[in-house]
Amino acid sequence: MTDAGQRALKRLVRPSIGLIGQIVAILLLTMVIEFGVSTLLYERASQFAVRDDEARRLAEHLVIARRLVAEQPASNRAQMAEDLTTERYAMHWQRALPPPPPIAPALDSMRHQVVEWEPSLAESDIRLRLLRPGRSSVVSGGVRLTDGSWLYFRTLEPIHNLNLAAERIALALIPALALMILGGLLIRHALRPMRQLAVAADSFGDGAHEPVPEAGPADVRRVVAAFNRMQARIQRLIADRTQALAAVGHDLRTPLARLRLRTERVTDTEIRTAIDHDIAEMEAMVASLLAFLGGDSDPEQPALTDVAVLAATLIDGVEDRGLEGCYVGPDHCEITVRPTALKRALGNLVDNALHYAGSVTLAIDSTPAGVTFRVEDDGPGIPDEALRRVLDPFVRLDTARPRDTVGFGLGLPIVARIVDTEGGTLTLANRREGGLRAAMFLPR
Repeated sequence: MTDAGQRALKRLVRPSIGLIGQIVAILLLTMVIEFGVSTLLYERASQFAVRDDEARRLAEHLVIARRLVAEQPASNRAQMAEDLTTERYAMHWQRALPPPPPIAPALDSMRHQVVEWEPSLAESDIRLRLLRPGRSSVVSGGVRLTDGSWLYFRTLEPIHNLNLAAERIALALIPALALMILGGLLIRHALRPMRQLAVAADSFGDGAHEPVPEAGPADVRRVVAAFNRMQARIQRLIADRTQALAAVGHDLRTPLARLRLRTERVTDTEIRTAIDHDIAEMEAMVASLLAFLGGDSDPEQPALTDVAVLAATLIDGVEDRGLEGCYVGPDHCEITVRPTALKRALGNLVDNALHYAGSVTLAIDSTPAGVTFRVEDDGPGIPDEALRRVLDPFVRLDTARPRDTVGFGLGLPIVARIVDTEGGTLTLANRREGGLRAAMFLPR
């Protein structure tokens, strides 16, 4: 057999209990133990054994009654038995009565308890029988006198008052609950690697990640190992893409810079203006593409930032360009964010409003939960059916591509990615009075 065949054979015969096998084994063990304990308790309770004090009372009463009745002549025994009837036990004697049936197996333990208290009753062939089996069962029986006649007795209180009901249920539930908790803890321990894997998968993409420890059952270890390999491949792909984007950006900007220098030699003003516009459009396209595709590798770290000053500065820049802008909000508002990324996101929203409306209002609402940035304009807005679609990359609503529109349609997708990286939400809605409202919520 070849080495490869031997290795395959070893993998097949290697003992390995998977996740399902462990869960099934734990549940099976729990069920077996719980069934065994519950069955034992049920059988012991179903024997209808009286408590020690009840057995003692019955034994003492039978000894006294047997002696007193046996000492009386046959004509007085029936009356004596009636006189010995109490609130707990009814006594009866009649010469013609046949002996009671043999002792019922279910009440054998009761007989042992009674005889243990009064050994003299063992010679009287005491017999017990269960009447009206159910919740109101009573015990009846008889003891043999020295002349061969029988003294009958019967309990006047139902047997269920002796030992069953709530006690029995509690005894059966306690081990079941304890074993359920034990089984839950064992299953939780077996599934802990899966929770670690879920946390790693949920946080993947937020930054550098270490491999998830390979632990747990064989099936889980295989899943974790596959996830680690996938994570490594994705990180290599991202690193390769980032390097390629940096190279492309450098290679494209260099000829664009040369073109911009050469346009100075063009004497025709109209042609030079058109070339400058095309170069600016190409530079904007390259910048937006690099900003969108290179967002995952952004090395900027979060820092405590006064976002109110940042927003007011953006509006000051709008006014310096001779356009209409308004800031509404507090003078200072600090929150931990990536300042450059946030400025890019707000700048994209502000530029989008200026492009379609010529004016913009930037408002900030601060709450203990977080900060909401609202960028509003009075432009044409966005059709309701396209409000979600505009957040997808490379989607443009102006399909005719007028000459004054630049970029690849990545402005809003870049904003959405930045907000998602900050753990916030971006909402686009048409204003009732006209125009568009972009609300960006960032948690504290």
